[in-house]
Amino acid sequence: MRIAVVNNFFPPRVGGSAHLSDALAQAYAAAGHEVLILTATYKDAPLEEVRGGCRVIRIPAWTIPKLGAISFDIGYTLRPSLMRKVTKILDEFRPDVIHQHGQFFDLTWASGLYARKRGIPALLSIHTRLESPKKPLFSFVFRMADAMLVNPILRWYRPRLVVMDVHMDEYIHTRYRKAIGGLENIPVGVEPDWLLGGDRAKIRERHELGDAPVILSIGHVIPLRDRIQLVKALPRVLEKLPDTKLLVVGGVYYDAFLKLADELGVRHAIVAPGAVPKSEIPDYVAAADLECHELEPWGFGTASLEAMGAGCPVVAVVRPDNFPGIELKDREHLFLAPHNDEAALADALIEVLAHPEQARQAVGTHGRQLVQDRFSMQQVVRQHLDVFADMTSKKQMTRSK
Repeated sequence: MRIAVVNNFFPPRVGGSAHLSDALAQAYAAAGHEVLILTATYKDAPLEEVRGGCRVIRIPAWTIPKLGAISFDIGYTLRPSLMRKVTKILDEFRPDVIHQHGQFFDLTWASGLYARKRGIPALLSIHTRLESPKKPLFSFVFRMADAMLVNPILRWYRPRLVVMDVHMDEYIHTRYRKAIGGLENIPVGVEPDWLLGGDRAKIRERHELGDAPVILSIGHVIPLRDRIQLVKALPRVLEKLPDTKLLVVGGVYYDAFLKLADELGVRHAIVAPGAVPKSEIPDYVAAADLECHELEPWGFGTASLEAMGAGCPVVAVVRPDNFPGIELKDREHLFLAPHNDEAALADALIEVLAHPEQARQAVGTHGRQLVQDRFSMQQVVRQHLDVFADMTSKKQMTRSK
């Protein structure tokens, strides 16, 4: 099978969408399929290269400026010649199926129009909901962009859409209901074993943690993951376990949690080293007694799944039915906390920190097993390939009629 993978975001650019599309593409190639990756230029990355058995073509892009709710640079390839260039590249490759990533990228739109014109089945993985719950103005702008730009384009070629969680399912049915060419429930795939084998002593010595209970909170601090609830829970945690440290690992782009910590008198319990090399994340996981950063009811991301997959107990605010067909069980797979209830969150944190080995052996073990069974990259790749096989077989049946 010839599979064209399309995503404006792709390594060396970092990010969940870039990582997942790269991992899936390499897995398709490893399974014996011919893979072409179409993406946008990024920094000094070559215009063409072979990566993991896949041919990568990067189309020159320009970058939109960073705005309030858009805290990362987005490269767009849009120009008068784009459609001709995409058509030429894909005609030469002759894809059997196109796997697109990201509904608001111009390469998705161009390859979608190509798919409609050539009768090629397209599968679209939507990684980001165009929403900004804490900024009403941006929410309005995003909703208008969905209604006036994204939805009309998707309706033109009606791709099958990958549903990664219940929030995405609700978003798709609200924003793109008439553009749905089919739905596939496939969760995000992770490779948690890379987090194993970290050096616990290295991090505890670096940050002078000693034998203190440690709450690890992985990921950049942004308005949607502001750590405010964690800081509000700290006084109650410190009352029971006064030596506890909150270790926030990631760039601090929104420092309201530190200001609140000063007001509550708990700033001494917070260690925020900023972003660290990916190679050091296993050391931080090994040094922690638990991981906690998902504190808003808007989903459950890769970092949390990877921590679970590494056997680290996770405390999170997440719906038990967050992933269609998969139940997240409280105190079996992870520790669930209610939204906006810092007392209940603190109690969950205390429960783990007071008995870390017990939590790791029980909940950590079951959480790791769940990730291996349902979220491993091997399982997710198989689901994608099954969908591709179904799409291409239906295309053949249509042609034979």
